[in-house]
Amino acid sequence: MASTKLSKILYGGDYNPEQWDRSVWPEDMRMIRLAGMNIATVNVFSWAMLQPNELTYDFSTLDEIMDMLHANGIYACLATSTGAHPAWMARKYPEILRTDFEGRKRKFGGRHNSCPNSFVYRTYSTRLAGKIAERYKDHPALLLWHISNEFGGECYCDNCAAAFRSWLRNKYGTLDKLNEQWNTRFWGHTFYDWEEIVPPNMLSEQWSSRHTCFQGISLDYARFNSDSMLECYKLEYEELKKHTPDIPVTTNLMGAYKPLDYFKWAKHMDVISWDNYPSADTPYSYTAMMHDLMRGLKDGQPFLLMEQTPSQQNWQPYNSLKRPGVMALWSYQAIAHGADSVMFFQLRRSVGACEKYHGALIEHVGHEHTRVFRECAQLGGELARLGDKLLDSRIDAKVGIIFDWDNWWAIEYSSGPSIALQYTDEVHKYYDALYQHNIAVDMVGLDADFSQYDVLIAPVLYMVKPGIAKRLEQFTANGGTFITTFFSGIVNENDIVTLGGYPGELRKLLGIWVEEIDALFPDQKNRIVMNRPLGSLTGEYECGLLCDLLHSEGAEVYASYGDDFYKGMPVLTRNRFGQGDAWYVATSPEASFLQSLLGSICAERGILPILQPQAGIEATRRIKNGQAYVFVLNHNAEEQTIELGSVKGMELLTDSHIEGQAVIAARGVLIIEEQ
Repeated sequence: MASTKLSKILYGGDYNPEQWDRSVWPEDMRMIRLAGMNIATVNVFSWAMLQPNELTYDFSTLDEIMDMLHANGIYACLATSTGAHPAWMARKYPEILRTDFEGRKRKFGGRHNSCPNSFVYRTYSTRLAGKIAERYKDHPALLLWHISNEFGGECYCDNCAAAFRSWLRNKYGTLDKLNEQWNTRFWGHTFYDWEEIVPPNMLSEQWSSRHTCFQGISLDYARFNSDSMLECYKLEYEELKKHTPDIPVTTNLMGAYKPLDYFKWAKHMDVISWDNYPSADTPYSYTAMMHDLMRGLKDGQPFLLMEQTPSQQNWQPYNSLKRPGVMALWSYQAIAHGADSVMFFQLRRSVGACEKYHGALIEHVGHEHTRVFRECAQLGGELARLGDKLLDSRIDAKVGIIFDWDNWWAIEYSSGPSIALQYTDEVHKYYDALYQHNIAVDMVGLDADFSQYDVLIAPVLYMVKPGIAKRLEQFTANGGTFITTFFSGIVNENDIVTLGGYPGELRKLLGIWVEEIDALFPDQKNRIVMNRPLGSLTGEYECGLLCDLLHSEGAEVYASYGDDFYKGMPVLTRNRFGQGDAWYVATSPEASFLQSLLGSICAERGILPILQPQAGIEATRRIKNGQAYVFVLNHNAEEQTIELGSVKGMELLTDSHIEGQAVIAARGVLIIEEQ
């Protein structure tokens, strides 16, 4: 988030002083400043305090908090508090409460418990956002607006049923069109009146989050649910912008969060922010992919790391501590992939309720003499020394990976071919192969400008929306390399099969015809046997999950299956198309196959690693005004010696010149200002 106000990367986190006696506040301020922090997210869950009844608003405590932050030189990321409605509202207006997937009407409690299509909720949440904006629009601490908190979940109540029917009318126009696109003659489901349509949940069409009788209605309800919550966000956004047109507005996203189409949401966010909570055993490449996905939501614009834990989480089955150095390492990983902030949940550990064992800058002991505080303060000092060098810098990637929420929903609502098919897992396999090569990647939506990439990858592009096949053909014909996989080109945007042979609209581009799709059990494997070498890609490799049985229609066959009745049939093909080429990977291969395949393709295109691959070593490059900064991160628990190749310059954390060979500490970081 570039701003003339900022002299360094934002550093801070969620702060809830209203949960504490005022006598604690001065000590909080001392320790937050001592840690080198300059921003606090406040007012996230304060609706009940701000509005104790229908007619009364009381901002006196929030006034004190905002004034205190300003007096201590700390910016406010000011939330609208609409993530959890007050108890009095649920009692007086029960229509505000959600109905769950099993058809049960909720009582007051928890959060994410407000129906997004409740008139009452929308009225009161919008009114509160407007009152907060009007009151604090000129407050000197205000830097950033934060709407609600981690929007998510679903509702299946009567409010939503009525709104869903209206949404469907707008989309299809007529019931005849809807019946056609949902294929409702199957099982005699033809609708003759809009009122006959009910939300797909346990009481109607679905029996789990992945199993549905009618993919069309379930897919549309997923879209509708995402749009409904987005409308709630937009109503608050408009209220904030009425009073503060120049203050950026965000809400905290959650990476690859399935219920919400974040590419749609991003169009209405001034800056992307997200909450990063990997487990101790989450692959480092998966976390990197999530950072890149968040960066990709707004065409490569830097994002804000809104939340992470300084050490321990509290909601996972096993909540291990972050080992010494890991907090800083993972913070720098976020910056290396495009973050302009490092923020935590939380700054002071709660005294009660379900987050009292979630880590914090200030632990229950109440002083700064803790390992976690020392590590946070050290990071604060380093960020201060970096200043504004990295703010608003960008990443120049020549490889794009397509990620699409509609495609995700449709794949996993599909009744077959395999319950083991997980969209994000397949996307991650391709991302990881490039990550292991230290090759930069942009995660992009289907409306991205494909021409900025040399290589474009669309793993499991099951759904082909209108115009996408033509755009991919143009990209390839103009010299691009396109790569896609098994179970692609199967259906249109409403999950209706494209007839005439798989991969449907992609058949001409790929030069193949897929006749059948074999689903393998988890313990079953097949083999990929290379017919001709491609760089380091030679020999045999293991594969599984799904196997497309395909015929070449002009595509070159680079590898064939090694086993089963389809032994000898193509499994890896390349089709020359105009000035470019289109690859098809007909199964889910082992990691070494994808590393060799993508490494060889990138080498052909002149896309080189930032640093030569080394186990546990991650390298990225951010660029600002022509100046490049290379990040080297050591995810290993031991010191490593690395070869820098052509990378040389000033290492910013130690102010020392570095080139040739370098030693990097266990879980250490180098930031090299290239010369």
